[in-house]
Amino acid sequence: GTSRQIPQTIIIGVRKGGTRALLEMLDIHPNIVVAATEVHFFDWDENYVKGIDWYRNLMPFSYGNQITIEKTPGYFTSPYAPGRIHDMNSSIKLLLILRDPTERVISDYTQVYYNRVESHKPVQLFEDIVIKNGVLNTKYKAIQRSLYDVHMEKWLKHFSLDQIHIVDGNTLIKDPLPELQKVERFLNLPSRIMSSNFYFNQTKGFYCIRSDGRERCLHESKGRPHPLVNSTVLEQLYSYFREHNAKFYRMVNHSFDWH
Repeated sequence: GTSRQIPQTIIIGVRKGGTRALLEMLDIHPNIVVAATEVHFFDWDENYVKGIDWYRNLMPFSYGNQITIEKTPGYFTSPYAPGRIHDMNSSIKLLLILRDPTERVISDYTQVYYNRVESHKPVQLFEDIVIKNGVLNTKYKAIQRSLYDVHMEKWLKHFSLDQIHIVDGNTLIKDPLPELQKVERFLNLPSRIMSSNFYFNQTKGFYCIRSDGRERCLHESKGRPHPLVNSTVLEQLYSYFREHNAKFYRMVNHSFDWH
């Protein structure tokens, strides 16, 4: 009695915002099934040309009462994804998880840094990438990805605000349950995720998941320590994002506790 369904909900981003944590935590819910990998259907041309049946075949099997969710953080910053998703299903519900944009930049750098170290490639200090000739390097991709207002504008051309639920990534890590309950309500699902589904792992410094008699934590690549960043550079980043954040708050009628 199961079949593969095109997702009724997509986690569209943001990269290094907590998309994996959100997906794994939602997977606790009996009415949710999740795609195991990032599909990159709507943002990569070479996948999009393969067509909707190719996309559907990458989804897990589900029952009629279950919602299929996939997550690809690259969708949020893609110029093509909003229109393509709208063409597939104009009434789809979207989940967007965001965190403080400066923290997100540092986390983005940290991931690339560790990947380069593991591949024995040369690495640069954060400050040497972010500052060029004494000024902020606003062309740095990690900074571009944190301009939430710029990207949100593209999505609001195709979807109404009540189709996009924003999850506070900073809160999800500190206290997952209230954020997940908001998602349950947004998706019109019965309340099934409980505080007993989470326990704080002192070693890792974040919450892990307990469900179906199993305990699991996010991959070791998650929650890596960030480099200590020069305070002047931090201030420059905070200052640069301030106006963008204010514009974003106005767009979504909601403020966040960001620098």
